[in-house]
Amino acid sequence: MDNYFSLLMAAEKTIEKAAGSGANFSGKLWSIIFAAVFFCIIIVIHEFGHFIVAKLCGIRVDEFAIGMGPVIYKKQGKETLFSLRLLPIGGFCSMGEDIDDDDPDSFRKKPVLSKMAVIAAGAVMNLILGFILSVVLLLVDGKVTSFEIVWFSDDAVSPQYGLQMHDNIVKINGVRIFSAKDITYQLGNDEDGIIDFVVKRNGENVRLDNVHFDTKTDPDTGKRTLIYDFKVQRIDVTAENLLPYAFKNSVYYGRIVLMSLRDIIRGKYGINDLQGPIGIVTTIGGVAEESGFDLSFLLDIATLVTINIGIFNLLPVPALDGGRLVFLIVEAIRRKTMKAETEGMIHFVGFALLMVLMVVVTFNDVKNIFVK
Repeated sequence: MDNYFSLLMAAEKTIEKAAGSGANFSGKLWSIIFAAVFFCIIIVIHEFGHFIVAKLCGIRVDEFAIGMGPVIYKKQGKETLFSLRLLPIGGFCSMGEDIDDDDPDSFRKKPVLSKMAVIAAGAVMNLILGFILSVVLLLVDGKVTSFEIVWFSDDAVSPQYGLQMHDNIVKINGVRIFSAKDITYQLGNDEDGIIDFVVKRNGENVRLDNVHFDTKTDPDTGKRTLIYDFKVQRIDVTAENLLPYAFKNSVYYGRIVLMSLRDIIRGKYGINDLQGPIGIVTTIGGVAEESGFDLSFLLDIATLVTINIGIFNLLPVPALDGGRLVFLIVEAIRRKTMKAETEGMIHFVGFALLMVLMVVVTFNDVKNIFVK
């Protein structure tokens, strides 16, 4: 069983900036339908990862389901029941993980490494898909953004504190830069306009502390935001830079997910900032419409969402893939399988708590559709 919440409060800000003036989240019916189909495709790929690796490992798959709730379509295969369910809020690939039986092809009878491969396969498929989408995005765009500064505004402040033309940005506030989006994210989340840089200059890393930028204050919220006074260079996609830049873009989004999770733990974001499937679909539909269904922009969103789902499902929480991996790691260390009843009960409690969270998050998702 997999669940699909969004931890991307920070990434949502990135989406809104990319859309220009911010998304109209009410959307139209056709944009929401598009987003729902798009989200379901990502779920199918995740579940297919579990399914195909289970088959390769000789593990019996009882049911492959997309969606939750009542069955609206089903077809019995030679071994597996394939079903489509009403609510596109998850899916599952049932292998009898919490049931002891004598079938040598059952999940619990297989070697622990095979079981770990099956459980991890869904998230791995999402991460692979994110990388593939990054490659396609760069090919469609035809350009990659380097980290080399090639322009300053006439009234730029930052050169007075050490930034120079042709500096290649390596770190901002101690954070390694993997993508030009990292530059936008780090500068966009700063409020005091004082930034620490590490740049590569003449082949050597140079540390620049306390680089100042002008800021502007929102009269309604009082929030200060930094004014960008430089630009970095855009270069053509080549056979040499395509894969490295695609990988760096995937790493950027993965790190955004982890940073958002960290901010939740620290209390920067609350439960109202989480999004469930309805919120994700509404957001995707709204920003897709706002962008005019620009292909490059949609590919960028797809990369963000699929990497988010992959990483979230690896969290060590009972009922998620990551929680099951924890039990399998313990099994590998102990060289002994935990009782099915005990493991099943722990995952059931985790699932129940996740369902409570899903109800709360879904309520917020619906409320946010109607309340700006």
